[in-house]
Amino acid sequence: MDSWRETTIGELANKVTKGSTPRKGKGFVESDGINYIKSDAVSYDGRVDISKFVMIDEQTHNMFKRSQLQENDILFSMAGAFLGKTGIVQKSMLPANTNQAIAIIRIDESKAMSSFIGYFLRIPKIINYVNNMSGQSAQPNINFEEIKSIALNLPALPEQKAIAEVLSSLDDKIDLLHQQNETLESMAGTLFREWFMEKDYEDLPLEDFVQINPKEKLSKGVRAVYLEMKNVETNTSCPSHWYDRGFKSGSKFRNGDAILARITPCLENGKKAYVQFLKENEIGWGSTEFLIFRTKDGFHPFIAYLLVANHEFKKFAQKSMTGSSGRQRVQTDSLWNFKLGKPTKDKIEELNQSFDSIAEKIKLNQFQIKTLKNLRDTLLPKLMSGEVRVKMN
Repeated sequence: MDSWRETTIGELANKVTKGSTPRKGKGFVESDGINYIKSDAVSYDGRVDISKFVMIDEQTHNMFKRSQLQENDILFSMAGAFLGKTGIVQKSMLPANTNQAIAIIRIDESKAMSSFIGYFLRIPKIINYVNNMSGQSAQPNINFEEIKSIALNLPALPEQKAIAEVLSSLDDKIDLLHQQNETLESMAGTLFREWFMEKDYEDLPLEDFVQINPKEKLSKGVRAVYLEMKNVETNTSCPSHWYDRGFKSGSKFRNGDAILARITPCLENGKKAYVQFLKENEIGWGSTEFLIFRTKDGFHPFIAYLLVANHEFKKFAQKSMTGSSGRQRVQTDSLWNFKLGKPTKDKIEELNQSFDSIAEKIKLNQFQIKTLKNLRDTLLPKLMSGEVRVKMN
């Protein structure tokens, strides 16, 4: 390929290092601290979830000089179950620090663009390559030399810039749609809280509003949509991915149901979903680590999702957990003690219309997100290999 050359991450980086972890949990603060980015805040699609940042005090940040982040640093998960997740540090995130599960790749911008290298590291074959490096150890990890050895074909800087701009324009559109959905969910959550929790109505038990784990028929071996816990999100109603798999056993759901993680630490992290991705009359399934909520007649299905997304309900569910430390589960029977106020019939009808409009907008946005992601994921390996070239002015 014209002007493309073989190189490695190590040849392009001024620094490859890793974060630091405070001893015995000391140095963390609730507010007014320095952003501290852990591996659960980065993802395989390059998004950095700021809602998952925690904070450390300034003294700890100053002590961890090696892992103080700079704008355009590439964050790369190097330890844990999911290796090779990436993110790029934006100016708005600074000052910031990170932990030992994250590698910091600081690119020499005279040789390559961080954004281009960030996209390269998101290619599926590179993610698979990185995960295969770790072997089958109980605690997968890769080291600095293995990261530096990752090879790539590198075009000249102008073509890197053009490729990154094509991909980032798609990511920007995806991010905008995600932001719109987060805003819509926030609006709906405010309505739910105001009319079902804050108004002076008679408190009624949860069973007046929802069913939990309603029965559905699905025969063993039948192919059906399967949802894994790792694909259930914390800050949006729509899962990142789902699969087709033969049914074995587990929780079953249909469109309009809400899903809530019932185990530690997934419940604390707020993993939840609103099901509107199935075909008509289709039944999906997941593990018994999910609880399925379905609104009763008269209430819009989205109300079940707003319930499981509600902070007070999540805290109530956490208090019902039993079991050994690190593997506790929500006890369904205790959830029936949660109380909600019931608005008037006219108000419920009005709210149902609002929730229907919001849920439909979220669904349309999610369809666009999926379309744009498919386009981006199709283009990504082709642009990075030179199979598809970008026309430059």
